[in-house]
Amino acid sequence: MTKAEGQAMEKRITRFTLGGVNDAAVTVHPFATADGLGLNLTRFHQADCDDVVLLIHGLTTSSDMYIMPEHTNLVSFLHAGGFGDVWTLDFRMSGRFPYDTETHRHTLDDIAAYDHPAALAELRRHIGDRRVHVIAHCLGSVSFAMSLFAGKATGVTSLTCNSVALTVRPPAWSKVKLAYGPALMEYVLGPSFIDPRYRDSPPFTRGWMLSKAVSPFHRGCDEPACHILSFMWGGGKPIFSHDKMSPVTHARLPDLFGACGVHYYRHVSRMAKAGRAVKWDRAGRHPDLPRDYLSRAADVTTPILLLTGDRNHVFGDSNIVCHRTLDRAAPGLHELEILPGYGHQDAFMGADVASDVFPQVLDFLKRKAG
Repeated sequence: MTKAEGQAMEKRITRFTLGGVNDAAVTVHPFATADGLGLNLTRFHQADCDDVVLLIHGLTTSSDMYIMPEHTNLVSFLHAGGFGDVWTLDFRMSGRFPYDTETHRHTLDDIAAYDHPAALAELRRHIGDRRVHVIAHCLGSVSFAMSLFAGKATGVTSLTCNSVALTVRPPAWSKVKLAYGPALMEYVLGPSFIDPRYRDSPPFTRGWMLSKAVSPFHRGCDEPACHILSFMWGGGKPIFSHDKMSPVTHARLPDLFGACGVHYYRHVSRMAKAGRAVKWDRAGRHPDLPRDYLSRAADVTTPILLLTGDRNHVFGDSNIVCHRTLDRAAPGLHELEILPGYGHQDAFMGADVASDVFPQVLDFLKRKAG
């Protein structure tokens, strides 16, 4: 498929569509967090199943990354593989919500303490005591693993984490951007978020000028949204392997990635300096959360599958190191899968993930299911 054909097909895909999942009853289940945010679970129910799967997105994305119509998506693949009751979570980082275009001071601690426990409680209200398997990506992986290892997310049968989990090891250039970028955006450049849609801003506005300034440093393609996403996340390189992505997906990146509030980067920067998931606010909020989320690793009995592409330019070898760390705490419990040719985002959004990635995830789920 050519780029022009991809752009033509992209125009036929509705933003925030649910049309990527066929033959399932789709219902939306709103719920609230203890700190006053409204979030959503979406259920894709094809058949009753003793093992329920919950899918969690990362920062700037949303549940859309799991229901893409242009290729076999993860929800449809799980349905075909015998897991007929699949749920997606849109938490406070979701591009479907306005929260990241607001000035805020949310941290990953807030998500670990508020979002994931509330989501599991709402899920349990509908499914009872059935087994729950969680598949998460990016900072969704980090925050859910934090919640699990802090004892906030309970009753989880298995967890799959893509790209990063509890050891945070971005490239050197990313560490520089994480350290200085938030203050630069909030106090000099403005506004307090970065948006892949800046290319469509009125000429000579701050967002438009940022997009224009970033693009010359990203010569791998001519899509401004891709350039901004690489600027937001990549260590000077794209957040995915271009050869793994469908032209349709590449053309609709602004629909699949939303704005990113820069304060989250401050927490990620602190974790990058520590090399592991640590609490942001050590003295005030969340006194019941551990300072070091790996401090209780030996007590966690939920098996974890750690996925990473061998071209991961966002979090590098984070999950390789995480597996090594967790295996020392609980030998033989957790697993590692390295994906040849894949980067950060393409492991769930690439054109051929149904043959390259999803079978490994399905195998893990089936082995951990009852």
